[in-house]
Amino acid sequence: MKIKLRFFASVRETLDLSQEETEMPADVTTVGAVRTHLAARGGVWAEALAPDRSLRMAYNQIMCGPQVRLTEGCEVAFFPPVTGG
Repeated sequence: MKIKLRFFASVRETLDLSQEETEMPADVTTVGAVRTHLAARGGVWAEALAPDRSLRMAYNQIMCGPQVRLTEGCEVAFFPPVTGG
């Protein structure tokens, strides 16, 4: 399934990346599974998306929990709890 990823604030700074379109494996079916899958890339990915790091997530620009199911072409965003502008 192809999805769009967006990264904001300190997550974006750590990854040096603001967005990416990627194909998710068939077993990655929820927003939480996306986080786990990306963290498994290691390095800065593991640092930015570590399970013990407090992060907010959004699905198609709506705040969500890790259990929200993905759909083809959806947007998943990650950002710290407080984001300045």
